[in-house]
Amino acid sequence: MLPAELEVAVGLLVVTVAVGYFVFASFAFGAGYQPTPRRAVETMLRLAEVGPSDTVYDLGAGTGAIVFRAARVYRARALAVEVEPIRVLVLHLRRRLGRFGDRVSVRWGNLFDLDFRPATVVTAFLWPGAMERLRPKLEQELSAGTRLVSHHHPVPGWTAAAHDPETHVYLYRWPDARSGDDGSGAVTGDT
Repeated sequence: MLPAELEVAVGLLVVTVAVGYFVFASFAFGAGYQPTPRRAVETMLRLAEVGPSDTVYDLGAGTGAIVFRAARVYRARALAVEVEPIRVLVLHLRRRLGRFGDRVSVRWGNLFDLDFRPATVVTAFLWPGAMERLRPKLEQELSAGTRLVSHHHPVPGWTAAAHDPETHVYLYRWPDARSGDDGSGAVTGDT
C-alpha cells in the first residue's frame, strides 16, 4: 500500500497527463483542441437553418457539442468526424449514453478522406490552413443547396451569405459561395 502523499502525487500526475493528452495530443494528429462556445454552436445551427430533414457533418467534432445539439434540438441526423482517438471514445460514450444517440454517427478518421455528397449541412471550426486545403474537395463534392457554417475562420475564396460578428460564424451556401471572397475577412451578405 502506498503512503497517502504518494497516492495523491500519483493521482495528480495521472490527471495532469490525461488533461495534457486531451488538450495537446491532437496537435500530433494535425489539429488543436478548442471547443466551440455554446453561443457559436447555436448561431451555427440557426444560421444553417438545420431541421429534421438535414444530415449535418461536423468536421473535427471534438466531444460533440454540435452534433448532439443538432440531433437533440433540431432532430437532424449528424455525423461526427474526429481524428483524435480519446475524443472518438468520448463521442461513442455520449452517443451510447445520451438521448438521441440513434441520430448521431461517429467516424474516426481524417476529414480529407470523407465523402461530402450526403451532407446537407457541414460545420467546421478548423484552422485557416485546413479550410484552404479542404476547399477544393468541398467544391468537388458538395451538393447544390448544401450549407457550410464555419466558426472563426472564413473559407478562402468563398463569399459568405451571412456573418455573425459577435460569434465569428460564417454561413456559406453552395454553389453560391464560390463567387468571390478572397478570405481577407471582408464578408458580404447579411450581417
